[in-house]
Amino acid sequence: MTDLHKSFADLGLREEILAAIAEAGYTEPTPIQAQAIPRILERRDVLGVAQTGTGKTASFTLPMLQILAAGRSRARMPRSLILSPTRELATQTARNFEIYGKNLKLTMALLIGGVGMGDQERVLEKGVDVLIATPGRLLDWFERGKVLLGGVEILVIDEADRMLDMGFIPDVERIVGLLLRRQQTLLFSATMPKEVRRLADKFLRDPVTIEVAPPERKAELVEDVFVPTEPQKKRDILLRLIESRQVGTAMIFCNTKREVAGLTRFLARRGLDARDIHGDLDQPVRQATLDAFGRGEVRYLVATDVAARGLDIADMPVVINFDVPHTPDDYVHRIGRTGRAGRKGRAFTLITAADARAVAAIERQTGRRIPRLELDPATAGARPDVAAEESPRRDRKRTPKRSEAPRSEAARSERPARGRGTSGRRKPAGERPAPAEPVVAFGEHVPRFLLRPAPLRVPAKAGVE
Repeated sequence: MTDLHKSFADLGLREEILAAIAEAGYTEPTPIQAQAIPRILERRDVLGVAQTGTGKTASFTLPMLQILAAGRSRARMPRSLILSPTRELATQTARNFEIYGKNLKLTMALLIGGVGMGDQERVLEKGVDVLIATPGRLLDWFERGKVLLGGVEILVIDEADRMLDMGFIPDVERIVGLLLRRQQTLLFSATMPKEVRRLADKFLRDPVTIEVAPPERKAELVEDVFVPTEPQKKRDILLRLIESRQVGTAMIFCNTKREVAGLTRFLARRGLDARDIHGDLDQPVRQATLDAFGRGEVRYLVATDVAARGLDIADMPVVINFDVPHTPDDYVHRIGRTGRAGRKGRAFTLITAADARAVAAIERQTGRRIPRLELDPATAGARPDVAAEESPRRDRKRTPKRSEAPRSEAARSERPARGRGTSGRRKPAGERPAPAEPVVAFGEHVPRFLLRPAPLRVPAKAGVE
């Protein structure tokens, strides 16, 4: 399908919607929008393959607003349903409806975990035109009788491949079975594995397939390189990379939540404005992190694929893969978060010898050998601002505790030594003093017995305990 429109007015949208689009600052539709909107307005089922950042969300929200503008909702019976795999993606979709539907008298409810639902319940009681939900939360409300699904006419399954990764497909299949009046189904996915294709074949009726920016192709404006390192040097290499390539803002990907948390602490200890985002954080905390990142108060966002999926951050200059992605598709999806809207982007991936197979798979799929960037970790952490912020912490770790601080002879005669294994008594006159030894730091909380110098070995007959 090659028929592309030059403006939103060519797509047949209502004046109220066009006014909202213009107010938001958009003038031309993206390829996925230009191809999907007319087909959705024709009430066709659509199978869309498009990555995050291609304007996918607006490609279904805009025509849905047009369709829903005619009609009325009933109590607890939404007229349309959008299923999202994560709370962040559901929230982003809700914002699209608020922006583009501001001139229409349509109602919306958002059912996601981690958010008080009192207001949403009152809205549902009156009836909503659009219900946006994560699968588990929706089923919970349905089983408690708080929402009825028999009136849903339009269903959108967003990020179907991520639904698969997160194990939501059984919930999705159950929900689809409850939509007795479903007339139109729209399924969008960044990739099209066999399981997602099976889902599309099962639920879509004679769909129009629209594929934009196939996942096997990397973004043309992204300069991506591999950075060889060793497992034990990865964090130092990351610091060296940030310093040498002047990376002021970046999204940093890790493969596990544990690595995300550990790396965020590491960067923060070195004076970098880093925050993490993963599934174990409460929704208000995650949203506050995203808001701070959008305002520039946080410079480095450390995340997993699942947590970052659906985050629509328009101007991301650099992406860093601290861990090599599990699949080539994930690699292309990650680096596709930079180099958008005509801007050039950079992507760095730290690789070790253990990643050889994954690296080879990425290069096979992209059809080229990705350049290597050799860095020396020995110079990492040399930035003046980082060094200045770290020096007080190092000094504190090497400074003896107050009970160990040197005191004058007079002070020692007035106050018995403590914490030296003598139970508060003064040492016998004939006992040789232990030589001063440096204190070795074992973290923020050092057990007292580790700070005691061991007594000199003397013959037992000397009477020294």
